[in-house]
Amino acid sequence: MGSGSGAGSFLKVVANNFDVLAGPVVSLVYPLYASVRAIETKSPEDDRQWLTYWILYSMITLFELTFAKLIEWIPFWSYTKLLVTCWLVIPYFSGAAYVYEHYLRPFFLNPQQTVNVWYVPRKKDIFSKPDDILTAAEKYIEEHGPEAFEKLVSKDRETKFRSSNYTYFDEDHSY
Repeated sequence: MGSGSGAGSFLKVVANNFDVLAGPVVSLVYPLYASVRAIETKSPEDDRQWLTYWILYSMITLFELTFAKLIEWIPFWSYTKLLVTCWLVIPYFSGAAYVYEHYLRPFFLNPQQTVNVWYVPRKKDIFSKPDDILTAAEKYIEEHGPEAFEKLVSKDRETKFRSSNYTYFDEDHSY
């Protein structure tokens, strides 16, 4: 056996495990270094980039921990994660800043435009009103006014109308 086969075997092992070797460097080592550098600068842009990256990294990690059994069946998950992480990390793309500007920032700047779609009833005691959908609607009208409630309901009707193949008949319209 020549010395070339040892180097070839080493390169084959590296190529077969590229995601395992590059993943920690891309997702942890470089972001840690860049985060420390960002702390030392006066620029808020790089702070936003790296704070957003760590939030997204945490969300990806929680997703992986939650759905680990399902993810192990996805053949290219590690490579997909590596590509997404590269997009989030590499300064040329500034993916984390993009996600912040286009998704996170609008969500937090306009919280009144978001509606809680998860209806979780409160625990009832003997003195409180029953917590049902009518009570929730009354509370929404008290907080936001009847116009906002009508706008919310009409937006829901428009969404249902666009997403269905059925004809929508308006009750006020005469045919």
